[in-house]
Amino acid sequence: MVKYKVTVYTGSNFSATTLNKVFIKLVGEDGESFRTKLVSLKGSSKFSVCTDLDIGKVLLIELDKQPILLTPKDAWFVDKVCVKTPDKKVYTFPIYRWIDDTNVHRFREATGRTGILLQTSKNTRILYNISQIFLFSWHVYADGLPHCIKTSGLASLPCEVQFSFTKTSEMDLWWINFCRLLELNLKGLANQRTLWKDFEEIDKVFCNKSTDISEYVKKHWREDAFFGYQYLNGNNPILIRRCTSLPDNFPVTDEMVFVHGCKSFSDEMQKGNIYLCDYKTLDGVMTNVINEKRQYLVAPLVLLHKTPDDKLKPIAIQLKQTPSDDNPIFVPSDSEYDWLVAKAFVKSADFSEHQLNVHLLRTHLLAEVFSLSLLRNMPMVHPLYKLLIPHTRYTLQINFLARRLLISDTGVFTQFASSGGKGMFTILRRSLSSMTYTSLCIPDDIAERGVESLPNYYYRDDGLRLWDIIHRFVKGVLSYYYKNDQEVKDDVELQKWIQDIYEHGFLSQDGIPQSFSTVEEMVKFVTMVIFTCSAQHGAVNSGQYDYGGWMPNTPITLQQPPPIKKGTATEASFLQTLTHLALPLIWSFQAGLGCYPDFHFSEEKPLNLIHTFQEELIQLSIKIKERNKSLEVPYTYMDPSEVENSVAI
Repeated sequence: MVKYKVTVYTGSNFSATTLNKVFIKLVGEDGESFRTKLVSLKGSSKFSVCTDLDIGKVLLIELDKQPILLTPKDAWFVDKVCVKTPDKKVYTFPIYRWIDDTNVHRFREATGRTGILLQTSKNTRILYNISQIFLFSWHVYADGLPHCIKTSGLASLPCEVQFSFTKTSEMDLWWINFCRLLELNLKGLANQRTLWKDFEEIDKVFCNKSTDISEYVKKHWREDAFFGYQYLNGNNPILIRRCTSLPDNFPVTDEMVFVHGCKSFSDEMQKGNIYLCDYKTLDGVMTNVINEKRQYLVAPLVLLHKTPDDKLKPIAIQLKQTPSDDNPIFVPSDSEYDWLVAKAFVKSADFSEHQLNVHLLRTHLLAEVFSLSLLRNMPMVHPLYKLLIPHTRYTLQINFLARRLLISDTGVFTQFASSGGKGMFTILRRSLSSMTYTSLCIPDDIAERGVESLPNYYYRDDGLRLWDIIHRFVKGVLSYYYKNDQEVKDDVELQKWIQDIYEHGFLSQDGIPQSFSTVEEMVKFVTMVIFTCSAQHGAVNSGQYDYGGWMPNTPITLQQPPPIKKGTATEASFLQTLTHLALPLIWSFQAGLGCYPDFHFSEEKPLNLIHTFQEELIQLSIKIKERNKSLEVPYTYMDPSEVENSVAI
């Protein structure tokens, strides 16, 4: 009789233990153990598992859970299982998931390895993750959009992707903020048909919750320099690009802008001082009807000028894409409210561009594709699974909630945003069809947009440093497992992962990687995945309340048409354009990028690389905090200590 010592680590989550009967079997190269019952599972529990003969190298364990008579079936969360052999060798089996059924679950030993087929005995092979493919199926939510997980409801999501008790408690706070819109309804504001009287009335409605930045926004939202600043460090920092020639459909002249004749567009463009924001994706989009009234959304073009004191200020705004006599070009020398109305239409357009393209599509929907493909194609011991699983946590459930609460037929965005309804899907389809791989990789994106030297661009500065840190970490880990390019080409699981992403995420668009030929290609793509799910999401999510809490700075819809001539706007007409609505913008409680509570790696080299990664993130966080002390408006959204590992809010 050969005895193996087994330690089972039950999770510390609330109600992680189970009253059901739990059984374990060890599977080795030369045989299997007896199916052994485990009792009193709480914390770390030690057991002995016996076999007639030595089973050789332990390859996997089998766990199953059966209800006891009159005892309800309850789920069990297990962190890991360690097996110590008679010759003192220890095998670790990472699990970190709920087991809530009576099926037999197989888990492989933690040493990272590639290849979908696993030798379990001399004459038997098991196709490990075939069940995952059926458990995590693709679903077409809407034509032309990235595919999502197929599920009949929240309860049908696999246990391992649902919120933990702690996360559920955090989401209760999210729900409180979500209910702010209901509070507005109770006050009669969401259905209010009267107009704002003055800005003091707006302040009374939108003053329930404030941050230092939202208070700053309320004081400075009218200022041109702050309008320009938000293109660098606000909610949508990826639209602005250097302008080297004026667009044909934007006939702005030197005389309109440089009234004293001391500058010219040609000279300023050559110096790199002119920048463009073009909202062409919004052109012709069908707008929403709210309170039986058609809402308005424009597709503006905005020119900005970098001044000698390194401010970025708007110098020309055209509210529609096609130039015409009833589509004037607004400039700062126009009347106060002509200029303010023009900027308000731009900010409303930016809200839709940010929420649908920059936030929903480029972080949430892509993160779901990355996550779902990982869960479908990668065994838990695959190095890519170990590397990416912390960056997929809770994404499938948060996206399910977003589809149900925000963009469904009865969702908040659908009902109350100017681009809600059919227009929302038009924008998403256009945004996906125009998306490039370059735009998802911040070093390439910064270069392509020509904004390398734009001052006070903290999104760029922090993002590039974060990308470099993530890239070094990814390169170190994956180079440990993949010694040459041929190993990358031969990894069936890896190639299936990227192929699924190409087909179901990017809908087989040109210019998006669909396979890996080299270690370098793989490292760059995986870096992009981690960056998108963590840093990029933080950059476009965490400032929503800061910059949107004061409604005039971020109107979600406008109820008057854009002006067709100058000289007609007043404070009263500006207030008539604004609605009584604001989305219940949300913020998150971050765990910090690089904080990995689950231990998936067991080898010394990857563990050392994780430690180095975490130390580099800490040092970057210290530098960002020190820089922010001297800034009038601190930029915190890419501080690693405030960035979550995954799209989880």
